[in-house]
Amino acid sequence: MEVDQLRYFLRVAERGNFTRAAEELLISQPALSRSIQKLEDELGQPVFERKTRSLALTEAGILLQSRAQQILTLIEDTKAEISDDGHTGQIRVGAIPTIAPYFLPDFLRQFSTEFPEATLIVQEETTDKLLHRCTQGEIDLAILALPVPARYLEVEELFQEELLLVLPPEHPLVEKTKIRLADIKPFPFVLLDEAHCLSDNIVSFCRQRSYHPVAVEHTSQLAMVQELVSLSHGISMVPQMARDRDETNRRVYRSLSGTKPMRKIAVIWNPYRFQSRLLETFKDRLRVYVQQHKQQKK
Repeated sequence: MEVDQLRYFLRVAERGNFTRAAEELLISQPALSRSIQKLEDELGQPVFERKTRSLALTEAGILLQSRAQQILTLIEDTKAEISDDGHTGQIRVGAIPTIAPYFLPDFLRQFSTEFPEATLIVQEETTDKLLHRCTQGEIDLAILALPVPARYLEVEELFQEELLLVLPPEHPLVEKTKIRLADIKPFPFVLLDEAHCLSDNIVSFCRQRSYHPVAVEHTSQLAMVQELVSLSHGISMVPQMARDRDETNRRVYRSLSGTKPMRKIAVIWNPYRFQSRLLETFKDRLRVYVQQHKQQKK
């Protein structure tokens, strides 16, 4: 039984499809099928129940999945611990799309300058996928918005930020000195798809105040939300970090009066995986970076 066989098996089990698994593993589908067949021959029984349009794990496959994850985790952690010198190595960072392009670039640039021998790999995914990848050890840590159902994961809040109302320049609310939640009720919203937690933050804030925003359009990119607002398709709320990166004059940002919509940003990691000195340093530098930005905004 080879390590690559276990890795291939886990990817097929996760995707439930040989074609998608082969594409992600960068091998041909026939080669992947042969590897799985060889594994099944060695075990003396099938690990997948092959159906017309999908795959399902057999009882043997369910047991192998659990053991294979443990084996690969042990191998990866052992290699990382042996080679851990505090300066070299790989850090796999995950972040949700409403954080990654706004918060990470400056911080990663600073860290790479201080630790040029370190390799930083960034994965941008939705919250559910990041939680799964972090639990499985596919990434070392993730930066996302709370709340999260983080079983068996360590969660550390980094900071809070305001969600700002974004309007087209000609919108009637632009002239108001104070904009209350009641003022925005007549206007339709442009929101991110339901897979993005930012929409949950916005809708939850409004619902707690007996108001449900009506979304006329949904999109998968925060930048597209801003562009659609510019085109007067609706209004929206965006994080402060996105507003800080927006240099155009085609949108106007306003803070709501009274209780303001906020979101909490946190870093999560799997405490049951080996934490290298380089990874611990990365987390320390992240905390320092956040504190510096808090001081700058005071």
